[in-house]
Amino acid sequence: MTNLKKLKTLLAAGKYSDELKRVYVSDKEVEKARSRILKLSNIFTNLYGEDRDVEVFSAPGRTEVGGNHTDHNHGRVLAAAINLDAIAVASFNDEKIIRMKSDKFEKTDIVNLETLTPIEEEKNTTPALIRGVCAGFVERGYKVGGFDAATYSDVLSGSGLSSSASYEVLIAVILNYLYNDGKVSAIEIAQISQYAENEFFGKPCGLMDQMACSVGGFVTIDFKNSSQPKIDKLDFTFEGSGYALCIVDTKGDHSGLNDEYAAVRLEMEAVARFFGKQNLREISREQVDGQIAALRAVVGDRALLRAYHFFNENDRVQVLVTALENKDLESFKAAVIDSGNSSFMYNQNVFLPHEPKKEPLALALCLSEEILKGRGAWRVHGGGFAGTIQAFVPTDLLDEYTGRLNSAFGEKACHVLIVRPLGGTRVL
Repeated sequence: MTNLKKLKTLLAAGKYSDELKRVYVSDKEVEKARSRILKLSNIFTNLYGEDRDVEVFSAPGRTEVGGNHTDHNHGRVLAAAINLDAIAVASFNDEKIIRMKSDKFEKTDIVNLETLTPIEEEKNTTPALIRGVCAGFVERGYKVGGFDAATYSDVLSGSGLSSSASYEVLIAVILNYLYNDGKVSAIEIAQISQYAENEFFGKPCGLMDQMACSVGGFVTIDFKNSSQPKIDKLDFTFEGSGYALCIVDTKGDHSGLNDEYAAVRLEMEAVARFFGKQNLREISREQVDGQIAALRAVVGDRALLRAYHFFNENDRVQVLVTALENKDLESFKAAVIDSGNSSFMYNQNVFLPHEPKKEPLALALCLSEEILKGRGAWRVHGGGFAGTIQAFVPTDLLDEYTGRLNSAFGEKACHVLIVRPLGGTRVL
């Protein structure tokens, strides 16, 4: 740990460049991170005083590249950690209380560690995530304790970049280093974070978001055995490829859509339960093919369509992985477009039928196809229904693409991302 006053002096003097570059990759991102940590250190000083020993932690957002809505039915995904992240300046306290103050909100979140069970009135709040992560640590035999933290996140809320998973992983990383000597693995941190979101926050999410945020880099994850998912890192970067990875924030809000997300998972599982199984990974496409009429009567057409999306998307992840391993960007782009079409037509998570005047994701996909057809690729991103799309844009079209999408959805709607090599980590 470092005295806060000394940390601020060294950061202002341009120190810690190597440590920051290990996390943030480019010189431009390093300087942005330095400025953010300095700002956050001053906020910490105002909240808790300067005479404290502190550490700096970070957890990235993530972008989903393939495997749209497959993780919660034990499927495969391809994802990547990104340069947008949540950071914290944190210090021990001996009060069995966690205080976390986000720069985005007036109120400091305070959680008493004497109670580590779900609290109904806390659902859908940040204290629920803090309490849930602590409970997950204790259940696995790890230590928890009090700390004070100031936090900042530039992971777009409601964007499909997993701001909540990034924050959960950030909490877990702080506990891991302050109280457990960094012994908790990235996989366990992801599982604890999912537990907090499922059981305490009240959102029935899969594990992909937390795993990508926790592990870092390009990762393919097979959740067939969800307690021991198979994780492989890919040696690939878009730097020098002639393409930019873009996320377009259509400014739609994910809040209030928990029922829509839950319905995707529940309808897929309903198809599996028809065959006496718990999830779609336990059954085959051929079994479904042989029972179409009976399934229609029991689970309905949309559940069937979502099941077929799962089977196709699960296979498609391997196509994407092989294409990246072979640096075959033409096959990669074709599979990305196929993924987006399947989400649109079969998984049906691009717009809400009861809001026909609000279809920003569909419009963003339409504009993307107009600009990128024959050159790039585009797809819905993350949970869908609102939020973001993803595009792989040839660099010679980047100015045109960002200009038109920003014109349609507002200034800075289009974000050019960098794949970050590290997941949740101690930075300084």
